[in-house]
Amino acid sequence: MSNNILLSVEKPARYMGGEMGTVADREGALRFVLAFPDVYEIGMSHLGLQVLYGVLKGVPWVMPERAYAPWPDLEESLRAEGKPLVTLEAGTPLAQADILGFTLQYELSYTNILNMLDLSGIPLLACDRPEGYPLVIAGGPCAYNPEPLADFFDAFLIGDGEEAVIELADCVRTAKEQGIAKAELLERLARIEGVYVPSLFEVIYHEDGRVAAITPRKEWYQSVRRRFVADLETAYYPTSPIVPFLKTVHDRVSVEISRGCTRGCRFCQAGYIYRPVRERSPERVFEIMEEALHNTGYDEISLLSLSTGDYGCLTPLLKGLMDRYSAQKKAVSLPSMRVGSLSDEMAEEIRRVRKTGFTLAPEAGSERLRSVINKGITETALLENAGSVYRNGWRLIKLYFMIGLPTETMEDVDGIVELSREVKRQGKFAGNGGDVNVSVSSFVPKPHTPFQWEPQISEAEIVEKQRYLRDALKKKKLIMKWQDASLSGMEGVFARGDRRLAKLLIEAHRLGCRFDGWWEHFDRLKWAQAFENCGIDPTFYLRRRELDEVLPWDHIDCGVTKSFLIKEREASLVGAATPDCRFDRCTGCGVCDFKEIKLRLNEPVPFGTYASQAMVPEPTEDAQRIRIRFEKVGRMRFLSHLEMLTLFTRAVGRSGIPIRFSQGFHPHPKFSFATALSVGIESYAEYMDFEVDAGYTAAQLQEALNATLPEGVKVLEADEIPLRAPALSVIMDKVRYRVTLPEELAVDLEAKAAAFLALESSPVKREKKGKATEFDLRHELVELKVEGRALELVAGRGKLLEFASAILGVPADALKEARLEKLEVVFKP
Repeated sequence: MSNNILLSVEKPARYMGGEMGTVADREGALRFVLAFPDVYEIGMSHLGLQVLYGVLKGVPWVMPERAYAPWPDLEESLRAEGKPLVTLEAGTPLAQADILGFTLQYELSYTNILNMLDLSGIPLLACDRPEGYPLVIAGGPCAYNPEPLADFFDAFLIGDGEEAVIELADCVRTAKEQGIAKAELLERLARIEGVYVPSLFEVIYHEDGRVAAITPRKEWYQSVRRRFVADLETAYYPTSPIVPFLKTVHDRVSVEISRGCTRGCRFCQAGYIYRPVRERSPERVFEIMEEALHNTGYDEISLLSLSTGDYGCLTPLLKGLMDRYSAQKKAVSLPSMRVGSLSDEMAEEIRRVRKTGFTLAPEAGSERLRSVINKGITETALLENAGSVYRNGWRLIKLYFMIGLPTETMEDVDGIVELSREVKRQGKFAGNGGDVNVSVSSFVPKPHTPFQWEPQISEAEIVEKQRYLRDALKKKKLIMKWQDASLSGMEGVFARGDRRLAKLLIEAHRLGCRFDGWWEHFDRLKWAQAFENCGIDPTFYLRRRELDEVLPWDHIDCGVTKSFLIKEREASLVGAATPDCRFDRCTGCGVCDFKEIKLRLNEPVPFGTYASQAMVPEPTEDAQRIRIRFEKVGRMRFLSHLEMLTLFTRAVGRSGIPIRFSQGFHPHPKFSFATALSVGIESYAEYMDFEVDAGYTAAQLQEALNATLPEGVKVLEADEIPLRAPALSVIMDKVRYRVTLPEELAVDLEAKAAAFLALESSPVKREKKGKATEFDLRHELVELKVEGRALELVAGRGKLLEFASAILGVPADALKEARLEKLEVVFKP
């Protein structure tokens, strides 16, 4: 993207590309764009996208590229300049891709999909896209009810994508080579296991709005069964993932230790659509982790699973990880820990570096309601777990609950308050005290679960219960977080919606709806207007469904049979438990064929099985201090000071430099920058100081950093300096800059420079966080000369744009296409 556009947005690093782990342009390759309909920081935290990118990266005839939903500031600039949305890798306009594949993680991102298509000049409706446009496909958990989006997509991939994505790409490549029509291509795609082509099904409705029938247009294409990766042990996993320049939501190395969950929580869609449980071996996890840490430089490890605590070898795995990495100050986080799965041994291992966050999810406040949802945990177990957490040094526990679950009463709601209070008391009993944050979401019935037939409570009921809980928890000195009731209502509409919602999405997009999952952007008035304009009643989609009713997603086979879901629904009404088939008998859900598709579990092993000699570095003499000068050019000029800090933190982690760490709760590598450089300025004179183990030379540091830094950042020189030498900020005096102007601004430069030099004063005023500071640009300027279309100046305080703007008499915005360079730092004698 142009300098002009990137300098007009809040975070240019979202759109500049060039991250470690990305692919250089492959001329002539099939262009497969992975599109994420949310902001970069969320999309880059999504493991599935990293997996698919890595798979495609390994295929030489595919050029994998990425695109994310542009934040409103970039959208405004693109529309104002009439420019299309392009990829981060090669700047390919999305309309020129061969395949455009969206990830569907959340129902409230659907308007972003339409917005990305619109910004790309791609017709929204699949039927309006003739030959020449990319094949538009989608996958992810929301694809298990693809119907609200059916009119916009050519095809959906249902299930695991690691293997299917290559088959899909090969099918498109062959079709291009053979020059076949789109209609035939879609039929070929439909024959790939897991691919759903909505145009090959016809939907008929009753007069009352219910679905009457879903009729296949081809005899051989009656339903679509989800795609399975049978064995995670041999499945691809990205050990050289893309490493973002800016902080993302999950800023760490993530390893999926298992896929699937058979606990059978009746509200949980993921628990049904990702069955059966398939575990990676600890040996494979160690292998992935070692490579990924070496290639990324992250300082935190996350073990991912729907229920991490159920992994058969978790405690010995954790022991082995901490033995290997605690001395390197790398922490381990365990999301999705199940109540009762934290042992004292496990807690002791986690806290060897630092205590990451701890979350428990009781879901319901009473034993009765937890039986209804088959949660399978008792209050006693929860409190014992909380006590163990507090005793091992944690001060904060996050609790997750839901309101609006089937059969819920106000007594169950009161149970949330009492249980939260009892958890907090465990901190007092542990002798350290403890805090509790209570997060309360609203139950949304999801397809392919036993509760898919249940009604969703109204927004008014949600608000009433939220207010009741907020007041009750406040009296117990507990903090509550909740989601806006309108968002839950919208999620419910699209979770169980049908094809008629396409016109609603088109209208909402036309009215300006974007980023609906972000409370600051969600506009309930626009959505209300869209419902009214389309004549759609949202309560129709939130109602109870009858057991004999045709559901919009009935032709999508997730593997779990409908008869099993009905049996589970009946069990919920009497609070009957269904055991976990990992530890008990087969429950007959229908997923496994017991040959390829089956449970794949690790046998439990003793605690010390993977223990290793802790890699504790030998004590060294006094530390060594090394000062470097580096350049920051090309696209790297768009990185902010904090993003440069992240970049060097990752580079140090990858390079194996024996960096010293700060002490305390969260150790940081000991390096420091001179001063912050404004975004958009190229520099050949950036300085940093590093504190490393004695004996490590400046030449070694320079070589190690240059081997791991991205293109555009290069260490130009490195020198050893005294450990107690003055800080860079103390000895810096002046800076030499150059501004190369576009022709339209390079008019009468000599006269303008002379006029500025003739001034006695040129005051400038800044405001930051409500405080105003004022200084004089003319007094700070010590040298100014003109060379062709360039101004070269030496100054003390003041930003380069402030000087250029004052000299030329134009606003700073007018200088977006100028080339700004920092040439030299003049140090105090």
